[in-house]
Amino acid sequence: MSKLRVQSFALSLDGYGAGPNQDLDHPLGVGGRALHEWAFATRTFQKMFGGHGGSTGIDEDFAAAGFANIGAWILGRNMFGPIRGPWPDDQWKGWWGEEPPYHVPTFVLTHHARAPLTMKGGTVFHFVTDGIHAALEQARAAAGGRDVRIGGGTATVRQYLQARLIDELHLALRPVLLGRGESLFRDLDLRALGYQCTKSVAGERATHTFLQRVD
Repeated sequence: MSKLRVQSFALSLDGYGAGPNQDLDHPLGVGGRALHEWAFATRTFQKMFGGHGGSTGIDEDFAAAGFANIGAWILGRNMFGPIRGPWPDDQWKGWWGEEPPYHVPTFVLTHHARAPLTMKGGTVFHFVTDGIHAALEQARAAAGGRDVRIGGGTATVRQYLQARLIDELHLALRPVLLGRGESLFRDLDLRALGYQCTKSVAGERATHTFLQRVD
């Protein structure tokens, strides 16, 4: 069976996966951009957003590995956009412009139905209203035997951890403190949920730590 993976999930030293007060002007929360500076510098992310160059090395290796064998993505609604409540219309098409970086079927968790949205480059957004298990079932069917990647946000990763559905979790620990924001580990007992740390590697701008569910 395909794996459910979290890759390149940036985390502050005090355990926050996003800053507070996420909105249109602060999609990563106030101060949250500092969590992702390791990724923005890599060749993989520069290419993803139409840039050139970018760093090579350990950070780049892990950034690139996060896209290997991915057949579908799952996103929380905040990862798709800042709109809350019912969709006012179909004008908002994501944070990324006409060609999002996914290039495979992508399933967005939401409480409000919306028709599928086809974008350039192979990304098709499907809006799932019946929970995390339904989203995973649909994503695995669409992935065709390849792995499914959770793209965040923090609350979505927490839900899948609590349900013991994540097989592998790659955290990119950044040497920053946010103080407030979206806490990844609050009230989660990862040991009791069956997770263990399998590897930790120091990169150029982040320390890459891997957790795995042990059945």
